[in-house]
Amino acid sequence: MSAEDKIFVIGHRNPDTDSICSAIAYAELRQQQGLAGVKAARAGTINHQTQFILDFLNVAVPELLADVHPRIRDVVTEKAVTIHQSEPMSKAIELYHQNLIRTLPVVDDAGRAVGLLPLEQATEFFLVPAEPEKLRRINASLSSIQRCLGATAQHLFEPEQVEELDLHVGARREASFSLWVDKIVPQKTILVTGDRPGIQRLAVEAGVRLLIISGNVPVDERLLETARKNNVSILVSHLDTANCVWLTRMATPVGILADSDFMVVKPNDLLEDLRLKLTHGKQPAAIVCSADGLVAGIATKSHLIKNSPVKLILVDHNELSQAVPGADKVEILEVIDHHRLGNFHTDLPIRFINQPLGSTCSLVSTLYQQAGIEPEKKIAGLLLAGLLSDTVILKSPTTTDVDRNLVSWLEKYSGLDHQVFGSKLFAAGSPMASGAPARKLIFTDFKEYSAGDATLGLGQVEVVNFHSFHQRQDELMQELQKIREEKGYELAALLVTDIVMETSLLLTAGPSELPYIIGYPQEGENIYRLKGVLSRKKQLVPHLLKVFKGA
Repeated sequence: MSAEDKIFVIGHRNPDTDSICSAIAYAELRQQQGLAGVKAARAGTINHQTQFILDFLNVAVPELLADVHPRIRDVVTEKAVTIHQSEPMSKAIELYHQNLIRTLPVVDDAGRAVGLLPLEQATEFFLVPAEPEKLRRINASLSSIQRCLGATAQHLFEPEQVEELDLHVGARREASFSLWVDKIVPQKTILVTGDRPGIQRLAVEAGVRLLIISGNVPVDERLLETARKNNVSILVSHLDTANCVWLTRMATPVGILADSDFMVVKPNDLLEDLRLKLTHGKQPAAIVCSADGLVAGIATKSHLIKNSPVKLILVDHNELSQAVPGADKVEILEVIDHHRLGNFHTDLPIRFINQPLGSTCSLVSTLYQQAGIEPEKKIAGLLLAGLLSDTVILKSPTTTDVDRNLVSWLEKYSGLDHQVFGSKLFAAGSPMASGAPARKLIFTDFKEYSAGDATLGLGQVEVVNFHSFHQRQDELMQELQKIREEKGYELAALLVTDIVMETSLLLTAGPSELPYIIGYPQEGENIYRLKGVLSRKKQLVPHLLKVFKGA
């Protein structure tokens, strides 16, 4: 596993107390077991009960992950290699070779992208021109040519001006060269020659734009005097004629060759969006630019096969529909859960621990025991809180003997009395009387379930009596109907559980035939009494799945 990997232990969306507490406790366990880069996270806003627990135990709220979709910044991690638009093509070739890259962003003085220069496009321009005449065409300034050749300037006239010139080699006899000079446009001509005084003289007298003398041959003073009169620039290079010709062709500024029609993406853009653009577009790469327009990197098709550094350990759920958005796009390393198995699958074998216990915190506690690691006081308090919350202080039918036996073990390390602590967390945790908006209240502990082709959306809230619920019943009903229409649910419902009387009311927005198929006594319009039902997972969900799969 890479040292740059970020491993998040995270619960389901709309996290409840068990989801948050088990994530923190399991992240701590895996850290003690030597797993590097692991930390707890959350997939939504924590509820009142969980906030009370974290404040009570002085534990920080885990980092919020709105989604884990791989983004361009996750895979484009190489240092940006750029080239200024005024640099010659020889510098670009050097950068391609040194950095083993095939595409260069071309930038201006401020470091902002002005073009893209793929290696293939650049080499085609020089090696396979569409027209043979272009082989001798040079677009460059004399100073750029001088830098490429490492030449000594004997005389330069207007050296910074970028011009379109034709490159020739002075290899003829003087007689034929004299005739040739009459046919060219001297002011548009670069001539490369060696130790040939006669050719040099004829070229300077004709007024060529630039004379390049190869082999470090000394320049006659009388030749220089004529060159100054005729505005002929002269460079002397230590290279031979063949290399002078090659490097002169490489003097073209990259800004002239760069493609100005290039794709720009941001570091925070989705990798999947980049995949579509590169797969279906014509550009070989995209320039990654920061918010201020500076080049941050280059994204190519090779980045599309890189793995995201984000890895997940799922706790308190195993269905992707309940997971943080983007979970299906990253590697899932482990699943620690106590719910039914959903439609979960992975490409590689993973650690998958699922036990029919009252809470995921109960399962994490057993893993501490199996590892022989004693939880510190805060962690034991978190584990106890999650256990008590999910089992409704051991009253829920989901409670097992393992849960009951764990309570005394967790009391020992946390220094808390489970009855006193449980009463406090439920008193602090009921959002019904807190004045929270109806939508927020419904989604505080909300999960989706698949029943054949239908999808059910079920929220749950615990109260100490139904008084506050009846006051807000109409408001909650209207919001459930909106949620059903927005999400396309077959059934949207809120289970309101009285933990003192150990009974629940189910407020529903569902199909017209619901009263005839649901199988619960109807207490009023769209509301049903579920005597003895405390657990959504173990008592309500199995019944509703059977009803709607058979409907």
